Amino acid sequence: MKTLLLILATAIALTASAQSPMLGTWTGKLDLGLAKLTLAINLSNDAAGNVQCTLDSPDQGAKGIPANVNACTDDSISVSVPQIGMTYTGRLAGNVLKGNFSQMGRTFPHDFTKGEEKVNRPQTPVAPFPYKSEEITFTNHADAAMLTGTVTYPVGYEKMKPADVPVVLMVTGSGLQNRDEELLEHKPFLVIADYLARNGIASLRYDDRGTGDSKGGDNTQATTLNYANDAQAGLNFLKCMNKFGKFGVLGHSEGGNIAFILGARDKADFIVSLAAVGVKGDTALTAQANRVMQLNGMPGTARTADYRNMVLMQNKPWLTFFVNYDPAQDIAQTRCPVLALNGDKDCQVISSLNLEGIKAALQPNEFNRCIEYPGLNHLFQECTTGNATEYRSIEQTISPQVLKDIVEWIKKLK
Repeated sequence: MKTLLLILATAIALTASAQSPMLGTWTGKLDLGLAKLTLAINLSNDAAGNVQCTLDSPDQGAKGIPANVNACTDDSISVSVPQIGMTYTGRLAGNVLKGNFSQMGRTFPHDFTKGEEKVNRPQTPVAPFPYKSEEITFTNHADAAMLTGTVTYPVGYEKMKPADVPVVLMVTGSGLQNRDEELLEHKPFLVIADYLARNGIASLRYDDRGTGDSKGGDNTQATTLNYANDAQAGLNFLKCMNKFGKFGVLGHSEGGNIAFILGARDKADFIVSLAAVGVKGDTALTAQANRVMQLNGMPGTARTADYRNMVLMQNKPWLTFFVNYDPAQDIAQTRCPVLALNGDKDCQVISSLNLEGIKAALQPNEFNRCIEYPGLNHLFQECTTGNATEYRSIEQTISPQVLKDIVEWIKKLK
């Protein structure tokens, strides 16, 4: 679940020489007390020699926000984004740009150092790989959506009987994402596909409609049901390949609910639900809003009825569907085995509410398992608070224990 910030800014015709020490990228951590937020300012000259500035907030996934350059010399800078009430003024002290960040009447001391912040992602797989992958395309004809993705075969597939090889279709969470479910330089679906392949399980991950190499499909009117039809087309494609045995769906967040929709349609042999919503959408979103407010030092007092009315006033098809959607029926109609996972520090899909909702709706099945992991956030990272502003600063992409539990559970289904 993401917030999109669009900002318009006017250009200020200030100039700086190409050799000015101010030009380039400056990065620093803004200490907000309850959280630290990475910020970067990018200063460059345009063709006429005018100083241009953009602001990045990489922990929030925001880059290239246009900013006004109010003043710029060889040892000082003042920039602003009036639409969000933000200003920064700083002066060079050695190799550090020391100054103050102000927004909405609050001022914080903030220092920048020259250069981009490099993040480490030790779990991201690096070639060469001991398994084979294949680029494929499948189509949801009803919505004219052509989806492109990657089938990853397990190590040693050539010597295996197809009937003995389970395959997992991966479905991303809300918002349009690529096949790796890439977020803040993390690639969780790539990490999962790699781990599955090294442990005898195939997978298909794909770019969401209108994203990456996928084409077509109207996202302006699409709801969770449209995205479920995309996923069903992916399952149909896998079955037509005649290369696998059991067919599962692994979905994260909204993708987990899509997995239950396909389960209710009797399209999947098993389901892995990663932080799916287990209660009605308006209840789940209100709980999310309250938890986020609490993590940011505010009272979480939003009421479901008020939140619901606010969302419905926006008249957005996806949101309207989601606040009205109650997953209980789809979960109850899912007869295949289910592995439902959640982290107890998830601030987006509250575990104590949603995992309990899934447990209550599931029909008895000897293979069903519901696991709440202590200390894990919405991305299943080991975390401190669970706040979304931590996602980027955490090097781990996904808990190794979660990967291990997924593989061991799927193998028990043979």
